[in-house]
Amino acid sequence: MNEPLTDYMRVGFVHFMLFPQCMGGDGPILKTIRKFADDEDFAVVEITSINDAATRREVRDLAKDTNTTLCFGAQPILLGGNLDLNHPDAAERQKAIDAVVAGLDQAAELEARSAAVLSGPVSEDKAAARERLVESLNTLCAAAEERGLGLAMETFDQVPFGKNCLIGPTQDAVAVSEAVRESYPGFGLMLDLSHLPLLDEASAFAIELAGDHLVHAHIGNCAMDDSDHPAYGDNHPYFGAPGTRNDVPELTEYLQALLASGYLSEENPRIVSFEIKPMPGDISEMIIAESKHKLFQAWAQA
Repeated sequence: MNEPLTDYMRVGFVHFMLFPQCMGGDGPILKTIRKFADDEDFAVVEITSINDAATRREVRDLAKDTNTTLCFGAQPILLGGNLDLNHPDAAERQKAIDAVVAGLDQAAELEARSAAVLSGPVSEDKAAARERLVESLNTLCAAAEERGLGLAMETFDQVPFGKNCLIGPTQDAVAVSEAVRESYPGFGLMLDLSHLPLLDEASAFAIELAGDHLVHAHIGNCAMDDSDHPAYGDNHPYFGAPGTRNDVPELTEYLQALLASGYLSEENPRIVSFEIKPMPGDISEMIIAESKHKLFQAWAQA
């Protein structure tokens, strides 16, 4: 593409993955977000829980001052708490719902645009588990709607060395989204390039299948061929790291599929966020600079 990529997408980054020391809600949250506040290439920052109320206010105000869109990720809340939105026990499902709703309260306080969740672990009773998940998502959609937030569900892998989540394959994700949209048509799916090799799905296949259910896109990488790799599984190493699956060619294919599907367009630039986690010895700022360079390369070839 010859046109500037910012005409077609709103580029962001997942803050709590790039700076994992902040994932628990503490650490240098404001300082690390401020590093990118004046970067004209970024329009979106995806955050998670922030434990300190004063820091939440400062992050909200910084986003306003720099015209940055905030999105809220509840994935660390669910994963960190070992919580399951499709658990067979109703009390356990309620724990997961309550934890996410508390996150939605923070998201509203931060004036975030949307929030994201993930399904719980895969189980043998897949059909019944999907029904339980839909019920939980309906409850969360109602809570998000009350707070002026959109809600999306991210698809994950189903491999034992990854997250091994119920959702999971894009086909199953679309079935869940269709069921939720019967009551909440604004609900949708988040697809991540990092997860597609782990799902054994090509970009064109997953994005075409998702269709208009796709409301949020992530870009990243994974390692799945060597159990000794420091990023083995769903750990989001930088693009082109030795022994990993995604680099400029795969990113190009993903962007081409997003364009073909209409997710990316000049009429409605949509979010595309880097989800990259430093491996031991990596420096977050250097990773994101190199990642931007590769995004520009891929865009030129898309």
